[in-house]
Amino acid sequence: MIRKAVIPAAGFGTRFLPATKSQPKEMLPVIDRPVIQYVVEEAAASGITDILIVTGRGKQAIENHFDRAVELEIELERAGKENQLKELRRLAEMAEVHYIRQGDMRGLGAAVATARQHVGDEPFVVLLGDTILDSEGGVPATRLLVDAYNGVKASVVGLEVVDRSRSVRFGMVEPGGEADADGNIPVRRVVEKPYPARSPSELALVGRYVFDAVVFEILEKELAASDAPMDLSGAINELATRGKLYGRVVEGRRYDIGERMDYVEAVFRLGMRREDIAPELGKLIKQLAREIEDAGQGGR
Repeated sequence: MIRKAVIPAAGFGTRFLPATKSQPKEMLPVIDRPVIQYVVEEAAASGITDILIVTGRGKQAIENHFDRAVELEIELERAGKENQLKELRRLAEMAEVHYIRQGDMRGLGAAVATARQHVGDEPFVVLLGDTILDSEGGVPATRLLVDAYNGVKASVVGLEVVDRSRSVRFGMVEPGGEADADGNIPVRRVVEKPYPARSPSELALVGRYVFDAVVFEILEKELAASDAPMDLSGAINELATRGKLYGRVVEGRRYDIGERMDYVEAVFRLGMRREDIAPELGKLIKQLAREIEDAGQGGR
């Protein structure tokens, strides 16, 4: 059983400046939960019990969020706010959460490499800390990939189907054959953010991975060979070359919170799935639609 996860959350968040100048991108609220809480909840719902979050300078808010806040809990208990108190305590009990700092900001691959001592020789999950994958009531993406790993006994990357015109935003996968009966697709290679004409398929990485521990050897070899920033695509391609990599299309919607419109869409769509605010939010959306329509008619 895979029980450990690594969540890289050390980046500067430059795509969302100036909001991320003084707060971690992973702590941006989507309704009333920060982005990284959705990620940790997905991991916990998938059977992960041990989580290592890779942070950087100025990211203490992430650690504080998953820590106990005894004084606040006492105040909530005194005020009779049981629901809020229950939610705060749940945060600290979802999983055993650990932290390590990525001192040298050399990219996603380097961030994952820092987890070697914590993970050891076990297979493990990687979930990007700025990406929400909403399974919309289905099987969580991480659970799906863990089950796929248990079936193929090899590393598995999560995939989604995207229009080729959007390929410059993603790592795009070239399949190495047809999917098996369970939907597992052999992966030949990954092309990082290609122009649409050069994209090998419409299958994009979604920021969820299950790796064998051998990936650490590959990453450390790459780190020793160059001082340049290092993504995960080189290690993924090495696994593919060895014939030990599969892809699996996951269910639900992906929101890359580093993209402004993904963030806005996440607020609206996830809000509409909340019983406490969906009625009012639905009215607001209809009102906005009427105002846009009226403005368009007035312009003709």
